[in-house]
Amino acid sequence: MGHQQTIAVVGATATGKSDLALDLADALGGPEEVEIINADAMQFYRGMDIGTAKLPVDQRRGYVHHLLDILDVTEDASVATYQQEGRALLDEIEGRGRRAIVVGGSGLYLRALLDDLQFPPTDTEIRSSLEAELDEVGSRELHRRLLDFDPEAAQSIGDSNGRRLVRALEVIAITGRPYTASLPRYTYSYPSVQIGLRAHKDFLDPRIEKRAETMFQEGLVSEVERLVGEGLREGTTARRATGYAQALAVLEGRMSEDEAVKATFIATRQLARKQMKWFRRDPRIRWIDVDQPDSGPVLERALAELQ
Repeated sequence: MGHQQTIAVVGATATGKSDLALDLADALGGPEEVEIINADAMQFYRGMDIGTAKLPVDQRRGYVHHLLDILDVTEDASVATYQQEGRALLDEIEGRGRRAIVVGGSGLYLRALLDDLQFPPTDTEIRSSLEAELDEVGSRELHRRLLDFDPEAAQSIGDSNGRRLVRALEVIAITGRPYTASLPRYTYSYPSVQIGLRAHKDFLDPRIEKRAETMFQEGLVSEVERLVGEGLREGTTARRATGYAQALAVLEGRMSEDEAVKATFIATRQLARKQMKWFRRDPRIRWIDVDQPDSGPVLERALAELQ
């Protein structure tokens, strides 16, 4: 049996993805017909609600939302694990005769779920010996070696990023193939359509600024204080999340709340630019400019893209 088309709503932060996903789900038959899968890596974390703009349960319109609140703040998010769990979910949702709507702005996670993307295996022994060599001879030497095996990878990584050089040489040692061979092409593994939301920065920046202010007004600092009790400082991914790092600085007396709001705005703005750069490279995304209200409601334009 052929897979139902999976719908993904993608794009930068603060473009309105969550709302559109729910509106689309309503238009496609409601909670009996549609389930939602989260693809925002920071929303994996339990207790990280305010700063990730996670939809409160009473605003989820009765839809099952998968892959929210699956990690403690001390755990690291893993793309390979997400791929496994997400694909199992796509199959289950399909088996229930329903459609999946994937929503989020974490580009690599979205591609891992929808695309023909294989994560090369790792080997602790090979990696340890390469890391020891890195300490001994330095990244330039590893770069020279990578140039012999895989000039394309060597060129794109450069000679100063030791961690990525080690990873490339590790993959070559395990697979016997150039590292670039394992880098992805834009090919769906599941029949999918991606709807991208975008807006000019003049439209988006004030929204991002307002969002930063609202998060602190709604109690982001006390949310972070509670999470510190749950080990936030020990985790590596969670404590670096935009808004959380800044709220932590307020708690530690390194920033005033006003400075933290401003710093969060700037960091979120940079994140949004980075997300757009990532999504722009994918030629398959069907874009909707949310800052052009005269083109009709976003939902109607999105439904037209699904025809």
